[in-house]
Amino acid sequence: MPDPAFARHIAACNNIASPAGLIAFRVGAAQVGWVSPDLAQALTFRPRDFHFDADGVALAARLRTPGQRSEALAQALPALVAGGFLRIRRELFDVRETSGGPALAAIDRGALPAFGIMSQGVHVNGLVRRADGLHIWVGVRSRDKAVAPGQLDNIVAGGIPAGLSPEECLVKEAAEEACLPPMLAAAARPAGRVSYVMRNEEGLRRDVLHCYDLDIPEGVIPRPGDDEVERFELWPAARVVETVRATDSVKFNVNLVLLDLFLREGLVPDPDGALRAGLDQGPD
Repeated sequence: MPDPAFARHIAACNNIASPAGLIAFRVGAAQVGWVSPDLAQALTFRPRDFHFDADGVALAARLRTPGQRSEALAQALPALVAGGFLRIRRELFDVRETSGGPALAAIDRGALPAFGIMSQGVHVNGLVRRADGLHIWVGVRSRDKAVAPGQLDNIVAGGIPAGLSPEECLVKEAAEEACLPPMLAAAARPAGRVSYVMRNEEGLRRDVLHCYDLDIPEGVIPRPGDDEVERFELWPAARVVETVRATDSVKFNVNLVLLDLFLREGLVPDPDGALRAGLDQGPD
């Protein structure tokens, strides 16, 4: 049995057992999301762009290119905003069937949960290895953030905008959030991924987080470069482990990224592999 103090974070990020009551959303033959019955009904007012059948709702077959599909989605959003289904964030994300699949369209980031479309992000563990053991850089999120204000975060984390690879996004976010030079950020090592499916007030979050480890040299001090983080602190790994185990002060999905790190570093036991299995319950 996994330690329930750690397993609770996995359960919190995977709080929907099945998509019962939701309607499949497709681009061609590719199922890319899930919508609520109310949102599906709102889409019936755009019959030229959205078609319905026994399998759910799909973008019209005449929309053959990513550009055409993106435009149709963009034109539908103002009415959905007015109906209270979503909010616009003015940042485009790719629409994909799987995390490694082709981009079929692009849509505003704020619409992803309403359509149940997969979101991808990068998370970086900033590591300092000393004679007395592993230390981890943590960020304290701005208290003005809409999500998880004042909670603990990775040294670098961010969603992957349309058209960028995880590595390109990592370098961009490292400069913007922590003032880390591109050459240092580019040395981050891919360490795997975590994924989850979470229902919240915005809809369905189907997230894939690409995890990286970055060794931070002694003397390199990350500095906040935007309004995402108030400050960075370097903690002994044992303190980070105990904070995840005993508190709710870490941003909900960062708990999963840190658990992945703890397992790889042998910092927490997982005798039956249940914690590891729980970290990848989301999209392919």
